Amino acid sequence: MKIGIFGYPFDGNDVEFIYNIIDFIEKDVSKVYIYEPFYEFLSTTFDIRIPHTKLFNSYTQVPNDLDVMLSIGGDGTFLETVTYVRNKNIPILGINKGRLGFLANVAKVEVERALSLLREKKYTIEKRILLELSLMGKDNDKYDFPYALNEITVHKKDTASMIMVKVFVNEEYLNTYWADGLILATPTGSTAYSLSVGGPIVVPRSQNLIISPIAPHSLTVRPLVLPDNMSFRFKVSSRSGSFLVTLDYRSFVFTNDMEFIVKKADFEISIIKFPESSFFRTIRNKLMWGIDKRN
Repeated sequence: MKIGIFGYPFDGNDVEFIYNIIDFIEKDVSKVYIYEPFYEFLSTTFDIRIPHTKLFNSYTQVPNDLDVMLSIGGDGTFLETVTYVRNKNIPILGINKGRLGFLANVAKVEVERALSLLREKKYTIEKRILLELSLMGKDNDKYDFPYALNEITVHKKDTASMIMVKVFVNEEYLNTYWADGLILATPTGSTAYSLSVGGPIVVPRSQNLIISPIAPHSLTVRPLVLPDNMSFRFKVSSRSGSFLVTLDYRSFVFTNDMEFIVKKADFEISIIKFPESSFFRTIRNKLMWGIDKRN
């Protein structure tokens, strides 16, 4: 088995789950590709050496034939892991070193069992769509990875005034949003930024996208759910002449003359799911739905 490992330095001395990973590597793995800063952290902080190791710093150094990429961190780390996997069709296993996450949903105490199930191939692959952004009439090469797993968001750049976002769906005019910003989210991203501004929770693989305004000027403007086979054109106007566009965690400054189109990408991300793992179980735990004693 060939695996990849992506992660960032973390606080605390609870590293037992790392030793579970090393034990798994020693028994079942022929080659390991590890994100170099993370390997340096493990070796210098905890004197951990991982056998059969090669280091990577870019997606071009990640081989296409990895059996799995381990993402060690939280959901933010998982989103960054996606930028190293891209369209290589490598399944990602999210190991959460903190609290339960929607994407990194294997807790530290569950790592040993998760790796055992991985070894025995007792898992399923769940596909998740991404969004792709392209500028109209502009060179898109400077945007290294114009894709987002959770959401693409338009923000105002300054704190003084709102922005105006004109949206066309399949080139049909939808609405002009006067707001602090606008979120276009995938089902995966429905439990992220979109949820925090009142957007609905959408089950993965539901073939929908969500438009959620951020602090809209009109109370009649509400989140909208649309099919994921539609394209969305955005024309933004800001008093300052510029605004921010965020793809998951990566932000870029756009100017008022930069119209752009967002649509579903032509590839998907693969996520490893174990038998006891389910979306409904995760939202019950994460959102504490069972805290009501009547349940």
